[in-house]
Amino acid sequence: MTDHAPHHPSAPAPTPRRTWLVVALLGAVAAGGFAHAATEGPEIAGIPVDFFLFGATLAGVALLHHYTLQVALTGLATITVYKLLFTGFRHGDGLAGLTAHLGHEWVTVVNLFCLLMGFALLSRHFEESRVPEVLPRYLPDDWKGGFAMLVMVFVLSSFLDNIAAALIGGAMAQQLFRGKVHIGYLAGIVAASNAGGSGSVVGDTTTTMMWIDGVSPLDVFHAYVAAVVALVVTGIPAALQQHRHSPIVRHARAGVRIDGARVAIVLFILVAAIATNVTVNLNFPGAAEHFPFLGVAVWVALLLSVALRKPDWAVMPETAKGTVFLLSLVLCASMMPVEKLPLASWQTALGLGFVSAVFDNIPLTALALKQGGYDWGFLAYAVGFGGSMIWFGSSAGVALSNMYPEARNAGQWLRQGWHVTIAYVLGFFVLLLTLGWEPHEPHRSEHIAAAAAQPVAPAPAPQPLAPPAR
Repeated sequence: MTDHAPHHPSAPAPTPRRTWLVVALLGAVAAGGFAHAATEGPEIAGIPVDFFLFGATLAGVALLHHYTLQVALTGLATITVYKLLFTGFRHGDGLAGLTAHLGHEWVTVVNLFCLLMGFALLSRHFEESRVPEVLPRYLPDDWKGGFAMLVMVFVLSSFLDNIAAALIGGAMAQQLFRGKVHIGYLAGIVAASNAGGSGSVVGDTTTTMMWIDGVSPLDVFHAYVAAVVALVVTGIPAALQQHRHSPIVRHARAGVRIDGARVAIVLFILVAAIATNVTVNLNFPGAAEHFPFLGVAVWVALLLSVALRKPDWAVMPETAKGTVFLLSLVLCASMMPVEKLPLASWQTALGLGFVSAVFDNIPLTALALKQGGYDWGFLAYAVGFGGSMIWFGSSAGVALSNMYPEARNAGQWLRQGWHVTIAYVLGFFVLLLTLGWEPHEPHRSEHIAAAAAQPVAPAPAPQPLAPPAR
């Protein structure tokens, strides 16, 4: 049987250490300067020490390519001990605060763990179904084929979680480009998945959070104006980069026989994930904060299909290592003391997109919802697509780097994925110039009450009538 194990090109030459440190440290410190800490603690130049520890962890990951798991776990342990001893956590001090924090984050962590592990098996089912080998029959055989695949990822992400869309895109690219995928194209896959979910309340965790909080789905839908522009601006250069690096397979192999059972398994898992995602978010949006429905649905579907075709369990040990590494970074980001944002404005929303490239966008979104006063379509696009600028800026990028470890080179991602940053800015300003910044009406009860409590200027006192003329 043909060996379908993923093959990745050798990692690119490392960037000079100074560049790594500038990217990682300044990025984390910029996040600390943009948002303000709520708890009192040690600071350097007005920036909480927590952000320097996080930046040092990111720099260590960038510099020590062969020890990323050890660096991430060390960074997580260091930040945890520091917060236990000096600052406490968002939900309290000491071990009780740590327990409360983990209790608040466990759904996100378990969902991500289940998706990363489950979609590793799904991608192997997809590869072994031989479908990727016949895809060249239906896609253009030049750079437009690569762009068409990014459009597919965009559409898939609009109703399926953006993590799953990115992983499916990565699995297709693995076969379509003979395992030689350009880092710029990987950035394009992440950007397409994040853009596709930015205007849909079931396509991204941040937009789902907005919906749960009471924001109407129609109030985020216009994010697609910016997202479509961003898809074109980043998708075409990414497809051209990939075409020069390794063109799409021009002809399907003769005599390829599709494994219908594996195709059925892939479809069953995807339908289960989509149905669960839509059902929970439409009918029980509040419950999604308390149980990892999406991740569990994927694994239930996987286990139910074992009798039909055995999954490739051999990929689990390496996948588990990569997953623990990535979840360590997610937990580190969740502990950063961001508790206050600047006043809501389009400038703030634009800045949040850059901050989300180095910082977890979930707490940023929670803060914006608590603050109110935003145009939610702008915010959805900014925190969703903005994370695509660096591989660890979004869950989709984190997940894809598990499939393509060479993507963890932040300097290469920035240089070869240059089009993502340009696409973010252009998409944002096209949205601003076409629809304008229109802050939505308060949706939270406390915001409505605060608006109602605003003092109303008293009406001018009536002027006394002039005495009648004699």
